[in-house]
Amino acid sequence: MNSELNVGQEVLVGAWQERLPTILKPGDRAQVAADLANPQGLRIHIEAAGRQDYSFDFECRYVDSREVQVKLVDVERAGVVVDERNENVQGMAGDYTRHIHECAQALQQITHP
Repeated sequence: MNSELNVGQEVLVGAWQERLPTILKPGDRAQVAADLANPQGLRIHIEAAGRQDYSFDFECRYVDSREVQVKLVDVERAGVVVDERNENVQGMAGDYTRHIHECAQALQQITHP
């Protein structure tokens, strides 16, 4: 049986902000913020390394103390929203989604005591 999340959003944001960059590829940058609409949620902004100038915004919501649900909100290239159905963008978004799940796993020591 999974239990509900009993960790404050500020603690979560701090833990994610510290841990997520260590899971992403070198050069990728991540910003994690509280989802003001959802006390169990985070907003994650990832800027891809390299010259492609892509950035990804994700909504990450704790379903319970162990599992997160991740939703791609939008993708931009050089500040312009792009079609996320593009194969290259899909691949990158899939990788980042896996990294976000990996980060949630790594943080279970805080979220699932």
